[in-house]
Amino acid sequence: MLTPPRATRTLAFRMGKLLLIAAGRGRRLGPETDERPKCLVEVAGKTLLQHQLDAARAAGLEEVVLIRGWQGGRIPPDGVRFVENPRWESNNILGSLMCAEAEMDGGFVFAYSDILYRPEILARAARAPGDAAIVVDRDWKPRYEGRVGHPVQEAELASFEGDRLVRTGKGIGGDAAEFIGMGRFSAEGARRFRDLYHELKREPANPYPRARSFEQAYVTDHLQALADRGEAIRPVWIEGGWFEIDVPHDLAAARRAW
Repeated sequence: MLTPPRATRTLAFRMGKLLLIAAGRGRRLGPETDERPKCLVEVAGKTLLQHQLDAARAAGLEEVVLIRGWQGGRIPPDGVRFVENPRWESNNILGSLMCAEAEMDGGFVFAYSDILYRPEILARAARAPGDAAIVVDRDWKPRYEGRVGHPVQEAELASFEGDRLVRTGKGIGGDAAEFIGMGRFSAEGARRFRDLYHELKREPANPYPRARSFEQAYVTDHLQALADRGEAIRPVWIEGGWFEIDVPHDLAAARRAW
């Protein structure tokens, strides 16, 4: 059982930037997102966005840049800067993240805006060694027991050999952990992340085998492309301590446990 987080304490180690991906419509939450983005849904008396801002401060991440789309004008500007995703209806999470590529200089931490997590998870991601790291949950399978509306086949998984990512995406099977939608790239890692994206964008055919199209690619599709080209993407291992808020079942579970 997930216990509530302790009072936030400072986990600062250096200054940095958090990119929050918050452009999507969030239809599967039903009336909760009819007139507001998912990041404004409340758990334990605070919006998901406020939980993430609190975690960013605790982790020493001074700048928070939010990529917005659906009902983005309703998001309060306190503590964030905005980047627009004008194509939020047709692109996917990777396309949203790349709307903020001008913010990636110097390195960045990124997170999906529809996840709720303990502040120390973000701090661990931000201080992860190497040029690239992603947060992965070893204890992910129990979360899918009885989960309504989000089948296990939709879990974004990741497999590693030693401390290097070798395979990631939905339905990969095998001995995999769940990618929670959070990671970090150093300045050099960010440069390679962007350079490969633009290289693949120039290809005449869709370069992401698991995506329906280039625009519909997930972050995991690009992580796989990086790994295939030798990028050392390291794991930040966790065991629980977070929720994805994707369907009403998730929101009810988070409100009970947090």
